[in-house]
Amino acid sequence: MEKKTKVISKLFGVCLIVVCTITSNINAQETNIVFLFSDDAGYHDFGFQGSKTFKTPHLDKLASEGVVFKQAYTTAAVCGPSRAGLITGKYQQRFGIEENNVPGYMSHSSKLMGDEMGMPLNEKTIADYLDPLGYTSIILGKWHLGNADRYHPLHRGFDEFYGFRGGARSFFPLTQKQAADKPEDRMERGIGVYEEPEKYLTDAIADEACDFMERNQKKPFFMYVSFNAVHTPMQATKEDLAQVEGLGLTGRRKTLAAMNVALDRACGNILAKLKELGLEENTLVIFSNDNGGPDGSKTCNYPLSGCKSNHLEGGIRVPCIMKLPNVIKPGTQYNPSVSMLDMLPTFVNVAGGDAKKIKDIDGVDLIPYVTGENKSDPHELLFWKKENRGVVRQGDWKMLRYPDRPAELYNITKDISESNNLAHKHPEKVREMFKLLWEWEGELERPLWQLKRLYEVNAMERMDVKRTPVLDELNK
Repeated sequence: MEKKTKVISKLFGVCLIVVCTITSNINAQETNIVFLFSDDAGYHDFGFQGSKTFKTPHLDKLASEGVVFKQAYTTAAVCGPSRAGLITGKYQQRFGIEENNVPGYMSHSSKLMGDEMGMPLNEKTIADYLDPLGYTSIILGKWHLGNADRYHPLHRGFDEFYGFRGGARSFFPLTQKQAADKPEDRMERGIGVYEEPEKYLTDAIADEACDFMERNQKKPFFMYVSFNAVHTPMQATKEDLAQVEGLGLTGRRKTLAAMNVALDRACGNILAKLKELGLEENTLVIFSNDNGGPDGSKTCNYPLSGCKSNHLEGGIRVPCIMKLPNVIKPGTQYNPSVSMLDMLPTFVNVAGGDAKKIKDIDGVDLIPYVTGENKSDPHELLFWKKENRGVVRQGDWKMLRYPDRPAELYNITKDISESNNLAHKHPEKVREMFKLLWEWEGELERPLWQLKRLYEVNAMERMDVKRTPVLDELNK
């Protein structure tokens, strides 16, 4: 009897070890997701993008450890709408958001005005999909998807929020008057608890991100680090300005370089914390930007033409890195077109979900493409739309439709700077792509708000300024 008891005891011990080992392996396989998202950065203003002037050692290292997407696109050429597409995985025009930020200079014919403007409440976010998979989610920094309480991140699937509801704010603590004039600019912890940072905001966001990882290191998490760097106002610390002395930069370009230093440092601190906590090996890390760099901030989008607010490549193509150890080969490039629409299904699948069960999204899981499991291109077609302006990308071809002039057609693979309009040589291709654009537009909702026509006219005037691609060393 005693011998039998010992055998049973040993068997129980073995079973317990097996169960614990399986549990440990499952926990080890839970993949954290860290999305580092900059604001209004120039396409060329990073070392891994070719800049010889802007120093970004931490992001350059990240690029060397993962894959760099050479043709990554946002769904809009301005901040808020591009974030709506990113966070839902679908073209934001499907739920009535065109390329107009909230709130803005709206026509009185708009359905919604002021703080009533926001991403419709029936739209699900990345955080909504990750929650049932056991993920704790936080957004840090810029929200820009509605100022009213009902649009608040904590009502959109996120568990924590430290940031501001608006689209831009000071990098230094607000005065009482600034906070009273624009309450959506106040830094907020949770809902209704306002807490201005004690340091430069880019660094404060990184500190909060590190604290979140420290508190949640034993369970899977999704961290959306939505920097407002390097958006206006053009503000940098004296210490960071000192670091860019000697580069031959002046004015806004010099301030931008210093702001980039802070952005790179903040990303580096977050990545270092991941490594310190032993989370690096099971964390998907992405770095990207919300739209093309604006002309007024003296960003450099070389070799692309155009800038923020227009549909030339400089307005919609963005830097993008993805790192997932033991899955994505380090130091690689991926050339086919990808979209910020792809983040949601990629994150859901990495988290153990099944994005194929989500019927109404436009993105795809990028992992099978970058690993070579899927040899086809992620997207046959990509679209953009604002008012009567529309764009379709089909393979190597890109057509831009305007309300006040003939359409333009470019072979982007051969003409990345969009300097050789081929519409007159390929009228049949223009007709084909017009039809594709019209068919897609037929699937969309009417815009919930629209600009006053005065501002749309101004926007069209900006489209005429096809900024000649200039290397950052000359763009001072």
